[in-house]
Amino acid sequence: MLYLLHRLHEADSWRLVFNLFRYVTFRAAAAAATAFIGTVILLPVLIRLLRRSQILENTAHPHSEELTRLHKQKNGTPTMGGLGILAGVLGASLLWADLANRYVLLAMAMVIALGALGVADDWMKLRGIGLPGMPGRWKLAGQVVVATAVGLILAAGGDGGFSATRLAVPFLKPDIFTPELGPWYAAIAVFLIVGSSNAVNLTDGLDGLASGCSTVAALAYSVLAYIAGHSAIAGYLNVPFIRGAEEMTILCAAMGGALLAFLWYNAHPAEIFMGDTGALAIGGLLGVAACVAKQELLLALVGGVFVLETGSVILQVASFKLRRRRIFRIAPLHLHLRSIGWSEDKVVVRFWIVSIICALMSVATLKVR
Repeated sequence: MLYLLHRLHEADSWRLVFNLFRYVTFRAAAAAATAFIGTVILLPVLIRLLRRSQILENTAHPHSEELTRLHKQKNGTPTMGGLGILAGVLGASLLWADLANRYVLLAMAMVIALGALGVADDWMKLRGIGLPGMPGRWKLAGQVVVATAVGLILAAGGDGGFSATRLAVPFLKPDIFTPELGPWYAAIAVFLIVGSSNAVNLTDGLDGLASGCSTVAALAYSVLAYIAGHSAIAGYLNVPFIRGAEEMTILCAAMGGALLAFLWYNAHPAEIFMGDTGALAIGGLLGVAACVAKQELLLALVGGVFVLETGSVILQVASFKLRRRRIFRIAPLHLHLRSIGWSEDKVVVRFWIVSIICALMSVATLKVR
């Protein structure tokens, strides 16, 4: 909304002030600061409200004594803190993003939809509806419906001379190899959005783990989106130029700011958990940012920690079904490391370090073309 005001100014005395709103870098920094400050102020109120409403985490696992032991200290912690994160992201985006940009509107609508799905799942868990919570097939179906709508809209048209249904390949220049997927591009978008959404959710098992790693990934995609939407920089780096993609920088920066604020209260020992309410929407937004910036395949590197966590679950399930043997004591990987004696802080900080390295490597790949 504030961004749109600069188009309405008439007086010369205001021209210099409103001229700042033309710069994506200024608005991204302002969005990050706004989201951080707003979320920091909102979360203590939300924590008290959640406690009063008995929206508290139940860490008892009927089928795993080990999980119950590992999570015993977290029992009774307020959950659904993702409401605070989403409020910070959406509020800052409304203030600083160009609301006429189709990518902004699409991403915000998706955040609201996946956030609502997460609220329903968290509510059902807390109220004992389902075992535990929303049946997995229902949740997956909801994610696929939302992601399919997003994927079809993204595939409907591109800007900047680069087809929306072409897939950019890391390390290769766009004029060397960018396969045209046609209608199949929507399937790739669905896979990325649903996969990223669930990967963040799987990672959300230790204090500060998902929020810290998501902060790093969001900031990485804020850089990648800015590059994709800047014709000169995109041309210099030989990456696809997508007109309008730079506005995703605002949303990613806002998410980074809101997540940092959440981490203030989510760091060990956590005062609040994000729940599916936050995890599903955060992962989904990362998937959309990857598609808009035309760095879809790079998401596997940007979210390297999420890939490790998801991969450990897939390997565990496959091994048990095929060999009746487990690879890890418990999956995902962070729980295995806790089970073999690593402290919670050590696991979280080391995963943060891996996440930062992955993000730096992902940005560095832009020069290797």
